[in-house]
Amino acid sequence: MQTHRPRNSIFLFTRPSLLLCVCAFLWWLPAHAELDYPAHIKPLVEQRCMVCHGCYDAPCQLKLDAFRGLARGAHKDKVYSGTRLRTAAPTRLLVDGQNDEQWRAKGFYPVLDTDDPAAGQMLRLLQLKADHPLPAEGLLPDSFDFGLDRDQQCPKPDQMDRYVAERPLWGMPYGLPGLNSDEQEHLVKWLQEGAPSVAVPAPGSQEQAELARWEAFFNGVTLKQQLMARYMYEHLYIAALHFPGTDIPGYFALVRSSTPPGQPIRLIATRRPYDSPGDKPFWYRLQRQSLSVLTKRHMPYALDPARMQRWRELFIEPDYAVTELPDYDRATVNNPFKAFAALPVQARYRFMLDEAQYTIMGYIKGPVCRGQVALNVIDDHFWVVFVDPDIEDPEQDNAFLTVERDNMRLPVTDKSALTTMVHWRQYARSQRRYLEAKSDYLEALSDKGQFKLDTGLIWDGDGHNENAALTIFRHFDSASVHKGMVGQVPKTAWVISYSLLERIHYLLVAGFDVFGHAGHQLETRLYMDFLRMEGEYNFLILLPEKDRLELRDFWYRDAPEHTKNYVLGRRAWFNRETDVEYATEDPKSELLLRLRSSIPGADAQRYQVDEPAFTPLQNSAGVAFSYMPDIAFVDVLTADSSDRVYTLIRNIGHSNITDPFRENKQRLPEEDYLTVVRGFVGYYPNVFFQVNELELPRFVAAVAGLSSEADFSALMARYGVRRNASYFWHVSDRMHRVYRERQPLEAGLFDLNRYQNR
Repeated sequence: MQTHRPRNSIFLFTRPSLLLCVCAFLWWLPAHAELDYPAHIKPLVEQRCMVCHGCYDAPCQLKLDAFRGLARGAHKDKVYSGTRLRTAAPTRLLVDGQNDEQWRAKGFYPVLDTDDPAAGQMLRLLQLKADHPLPAEGLLPDSFDFGLDRDQQCPKPDQMDRYVAERPLWGMPYGLPGLNSDEQEHLVKWLQEGAPSVAVPAPGSQEQAELARWEAFFNGVTLKQQLMARYMYEHLYIAALHFPGTDIPGYFALVRSSTPPGQPIRLIATRRPYDSPGDKPFWYRLQRQSLSVLTKRHMPYALDPARMQRWRELFIEPDYAVTELPDYDRATVNNPFKAFAALPVQARYRFMLDEAQYTIMGYIKGPVCRGQVALNVIDDHFWVVFVDPDIEDPEQDNAFLTVERDNMRLPVTDKSALTTMVHWRQYARSQRRYLEAKSDYLEALSDKGQFKLDTGLIWDGDGHNENAALTIFRHFDSASVHKGMVGQVPKTAWVISYSLLERIHYLLVAGFDVFGHAGHQLETRLYMDFLRMEGEYNFLILLPEKDRLELRDFWYRDAPEHTKNYVLGRRAWFNRETDVEYATEDPKSELLLRLRSSIPGADAQRYQVDEPAFTPLQNSAGVAFSYMPDIAFVDVLTADSSDRVYTLIRNIGHSNITDPFRENKQRLPEEDYLTVVRGFVGYYPNVFFQVNELELPRFVAAVAGLSSEADFSALMARYGVRRNASYFWHVSDRMHRVYRERQPLEAGLFDLNRYQNR
């Protein structure tokens, strides 16, 4: 069985005072210094460059959210590829290469020229925009492609002359206004000087002590502590960890290192967090993240004394035994019900529930959640609640999970797409067997009077936790998750149980490989169909028996009968009447509104609209809204210059969402509707509107009256901020400022890659 440290490390981790001294002495070594943009350059690069060049979908893989990304350069290949037949080598910045030589070997080429700075692509593309500004009026030419999967030119140094000659309007920022004279002067001068970097300051004594304390916690010596740490790592590896109540700046990542605390981190880079770290000892470490904060991937997670005590109460103090650690073999690592069977189920579930928004956000902000085919597995707007961890339930019964764990196994990726789909029918049969066993278990509990089908099944956040109710919006090719039940009563809702929450994480986060082949990506999407339907089933059984099938059929209009049976039918059933008492003919809405009024924070006050002029947009549905973008930020200009920003979210109607490749045939534009919220929802704004407060009723009327693309073009001409507007950057900067002031912990840079040209 695998262990993660040598025996002689016990002394180090049982002497905290010695550990602190060692860390204080060794933590910062000059060879380990991280580099960053100079202070006068970094905000400029963030506000003008990183808003397009960040994360996996940065054009040409030119990730500028860290200085090392600029030094790494660009690549011709895309990370996201729906046609890749074999798994690609990963190219994660700060992970899969540590110096320029390694990145050049992987096909990256420089965008800076160390011998002749004026010849570097970045400088030349900035100058190209200055020499050939965009037309200031109307739409940009059709030669600009702003599609999500657009062709990318990615010229190498020896291709720049041809690029400049053939595409004079394609300077940087691409399809957006150029920099003003001061910005251009500062950035050009810096690049001409060779783009010098600065060293990130060494950590202070408070940071050293805090990191030492937490690394000692994650590297406990008992098998119980080691299994707990492995479980936490596989759930927290994408978190932006921070230390509230301290002066420690920035965010940290939980990583695996071949070096112990007190020495510079030597990262163990594996494709997935549950892949074997190798045969040699390793340690869990907290690594400072030298990345700028991008909203689309930012998932803050607090580490403080209360958190550590909570985890001790869940995992360390209970009386149970871990007699051996699970192997890292293929059959174990992607099945958490096998790997972590020794950990109490309630501890695992509570761990995820405590920060349920973060848990769900993993598959909303993680790399899986990108593109139409990836996202059309979920409805455009739905609410999520959770099964109470204290009730008797099959998914919180370790004996039941042990029996059924093979039926809950998740897809295992092969290196080639050709073999992956062979397994699909096996997964479908396993899911059927699991649903049948679950239905039998629930009916047996009900027969014994041990299971009451009412709102007592729903977690109330223990009376204070605002993670108990969440809203998920799909924005066509992206999505977002928010605390509370935001907006109108949605078409669907999920009730998520422990095993469902765990499987979602291991399918879409820990087990998803963005560099995987097309078969892996498709299989992940198809398997998620089962998990969505399971969440919907959990909700449906709370409704009166007479209404369940009718609502299921409405959600799955035109879907095959065998698909419906996985939601409610021969594959999943519960032939008992609900114990919830209903007073209306609309039990779905009645139940959801009852939950919204009783769960802490579910009323989502943060998003409540305080402007009555928007009311007509909240209370109707229709084809008019099909002309709206998925996300529009509305800046209401007031006489007192107060910051009043709203988001208009388009929720598109479907007859069903069972076929990943036929979404257009499932579309029902007459069922499209808008949700209006105060503040910001979504990470990829499609349009900015600026509306004088006196004009707001006219703006709302124009939106409600849209009947053609020409109408929308007229709306943009009057209120919209087009990509080539001379004041575009002023508005973008204002949106970022308001976001930072209102939500400083969660705020980051928006991504402008999907800003429309309409």
